[in-house]
Amino acid sequence: MTKTVDLNADMGESFGDWVMGNDAALLDVVTSANIACGFHAGDPDVMAKTMRLAIQKGVGIGAHPGFPDLHGFGRRRMHISPDSLRNLIHYQLGAAQAMAHAAGGKLQHFKLHGALANMASENPDMARTCYKAALDIAPEIIILVLACTPMQIVVEDLGCNWAGEIFADRAYNDDATLVDRSLPGAVIHDPEHASERVLEMVRESAIISLSGKQIAAQVDTICMHGDTPEAIEIARLVKSSLLGAEIGVQQLQ
Repeated sequence: MTKTVDLNADMGESFGDWVMGNDAALLDVVTSANIACGFHAGDPDVMAKTMRLAIQKGVGIGAHPGFPDLHGFGRRRMHISPDSLRNLIHYQLGAAQAMAHAAGGKLQHFKLHGALANMASENPDMARTCYKAALDIAPEIIILVLACTPMQIVVEDLGCNWAGEIFADRAYNDDATLVDRSLPGAVIHDPEHASERVLEMVRESAIISLSGKQIAAQVDTICMHGDTPEAIEIARLVKSSLLGAEIGVQQLQ
């Protein structure tokens, strides 16, 4: 196998007795877990349980900070001053570091969530504020970025560890940003279509937009959203398709 990729999934998004997704099943498939830090989803008990399980299964754990928006699941845009945004990142990443240490592990990566990620993918100043805040307290951490967006330009300029990410279950615009969730076809629910599309993108080292445009990209990791109803089936089929094409699947290095 000459090419390898990481499979990541957003998880730890339950809250109290309210359950979101099937983290245990996803952790049997993916190689990296993006764990909510309590602002858009999750709570201390959920973080601890998810991290312990990920460590037991040999899955890399990452901080997945978002806007302070439990009601909107972090998918509503918010306008926050750079100072407050920096503190928001410090707070969530610090909590994730502490929880990982208590669970007997260490954070591998950092990935922005939802509307915060979408806004940072359009605004390099916002991306820089978030990433510099993360590097303040975790200088060796791997930062996951939406490939071919201003996020990538920022991490390249910062000279930090980073990985280019594509999505198995989201459609792309021609500028490599994600199609807004309010639009038809933005979320991909068909596991067959998702796996075929991912395999083509990995083989071509390119993002394929909704219009069919190919955008050359560094593809290091592939994301599945844990709250998508078909997440587990998509993850299993994507992994099977990659391995069947002799593309290795392994944790970020």
